[in-house]
Amino acid sequence: MEIYQIAFIGLWLILTTIVLQAMIMVGAHRAQKDYKVGKIDPDLGQESFFFRSHRAFWNSLENIIPFFGMSIIAILSGYSSFKLGIVVWIYAISRIIHMLLYYYIATEKNPSPRSYFYGFGLLATLYLIVDLGIFLIF
Repeated sequence: MEIYQIAFIGLWLILTTIVLQAMIMVGAHRAQKDYKVGKIDPDLGQESFFFRSHRAFWNSLENIIPFFGMSIIAILSGYSSFKLGIVVWIYAISRIIHMLLYYYIATEKNPSPRSYFYGFGLLATLYLIVDLGIFLIF
């Protein structure tokens, strides 16, 4: 398992980022003027930091499931630790930049700068799905 140390540290960073996103989202939610537990004003939009932090957090939850699952399968199957380390760090850095851009850019424009980093993370996931599948089959 030591050969996967770089991948493990990257996966730790990804999961830690999601926990921090949750804490930031909860803080932003509670800072709202009309705060109600579990209630989100449907009229909120990109101008609201709470809206953006909520969307960034949920976007991360939606995207971590396939990536994390593929990473675990890769480790358990003996997939290249070098390749996995690179893919994990591309994903981790992409998701952190995506989160920061989501926090700091309030825009309805699509694609926005954060879309590109979402795309890099998605490409890392797709690469891992395909390359791991080839590794497992052949």
